[in-house]
Amino acid sequence: MLKPRRRGIASVNAEIRDGIVPAASALAPARDPGGPDTSGPNYRVVALIVASALFMEFVDATVLATALPTMARDFGVRAQDMSIALTSYLLALAIFIPASGLLADRFGSRTVFRAAIALFMVGSLACGQAPTLELIVLARFVQGMGGAMMIPVGRLVLLRSVAKQDMVNAMSWLLVPALIGPIVGPPLGGFIVTYLDWRWIFYINLPIGLIGLWLVTRYIANFREKDVAPFDGPGFVLSGLSLGCLLFGFEMASRAGKGPLALGLIAIGTAAGVLYIRHAKGRGGAILDLTLLKDRTFRLSVIAGSVTRITQGAQPFLLPLMMQVGFGFSAARSGTITVATAVGSLAMKAAAPRVLRRFGFRRTLIWNGVIATAGYATCGLFSPNWPTWAMFGILAFSGFFMSLQFTAYNTIAYDGIEPRQMSSATAFYSTFQQLMLSLGICVAAVALHLAMLVHGSAHATLGDFSAAFWVVTAISLGATIWNMRFANDAGAQISGHVAAHESSGDMEAAKE
Repeated sequence: MLKPRRRGIASVNAEIRDGIVPAASALAPARDPGGPDTSGPNYRVVALIVASALFMEFVDATVLATALPTMARDFGVRAQDMSIALTSYLLALAIFIPASGLLADRFGSRTVFRAAIALFMVGSLACGQAPTLELIVLARFVQGMGGAMMIPVGRLVLLRSVAKQDMVNAMSWLLVPALIGPIVGPPLGGFIVTYLDWRWIFYINLPIGLIGLWLVTRYIANFREKDVAPFDGPGFVLSGLSLGCLLFGFEMASRAGKGPLALGLIAIGTAAGVLYIRHAKGRGGAILDLTLLKDRTFRLSVIAGSVTRITQGAQPFLLPLMMQVGFGFSAARSGTITVATAVGSLAMKAAAPRVLRRFGFRRTLIWNGVIATAGYATCGLFSPNWPTWAMFGILAFSGFFMSLQFTAYNTIAYDGIEPRQMSSATAFYSTFQQLMLSLGICVAAVALHLAMLVHGSAHATLGDFSAAFWVVTAISLGATIWNMRFANDAGAQISGHVAAHESSGDMEAAKE
């Protein structure tokens, strides 16, 4: 009998970022070569420290989405122009995530983790003090630099602190605060904006960050690698230039009178991307390893997942704006409705393993993707006359199925990746993950702007939001073409779908 090839599983930080609560069986990432044989006595504390960083980051992101219309009024800009405050943060994640692992190997995981928390705190303080949109965009970029190092390095800390037999237990401790963040965020944001001042959204990060710095210093060891590959400086510059120019080019395209600037940025970003591909082709140690795309399953997961994330990125931008600007709801009421997507994601936790075992990855991705996308398309039919329970139910339904979709993408992506490539693969996948979430916001802003031009309205109306929802969901529906290209037995050893079928066949053969 052939021994099955060792399989890697998706990184937990990527799953959480997509609003995913994976099953326990999918929570064991590929072991880091430096991991211990036995866990230390405080490994649960280490998991909770990393989880607190997740909590701080995700609460900040979900709270901010609820506050955008109020911030727009204070800055004297249109509500849809605030999309750049979300995009700049996600852009920083996309640029700096690839470098986070190398920085941790070179300077030590505790050193980089503390620096990441401190940088996130500095960015938070700057956001709270920002008097203009331009300055808050810059401050959000600084926050993103801290977030880009915080989550991947936190994952490395956990992998190097916890033995394999304790990993599922540690991950369950890690997930509890991380799951609470997206659920608490929208109503908390609504409360702060309605009864306090939106700047407190950023100030609440400061005491959490100070406690985190003390805990990291006390409980986390400073793991370092002896042999560190040279930093790919040219690749970092070219990839950062490409991502930055492309995203801000798309962002500028949503603004009146910025067409020439947008085209120029997109052209520069495209040229830098071509130069990076030439630089990275056949090169070992490239900051984004393009050779990973030779693996068919990884390539399809990247492409299909990227197209689907257009909707996932657009949804938290469009929904609060539609409810507050289009419906006239208060921030507090908007937050209590939009929290439904996180509730749906949480409910998916127990269902995902059974669904994948029953139907396999390919059929799940095809049909579940259509259902999830159609659910979010229904948001374009929302109106102020809809009962709250109906909107909540549809959003919970959509969050459930979209979360299942990303659980499948994030798990099957690593099916054929060797353990020695896992670090590069998670960096590559996480980078594209953040890039497409940012692009989703940009596409939503552009679609909203174009709908306003067609309707001749100076301010976004309910019809403009409906059109924007249908544009982004139509794009994401295109992922079905790529989902159909997965092999029928893709991820069979992970899901147990084919394995169970073959086992049944073996039993029948034995009876004969």
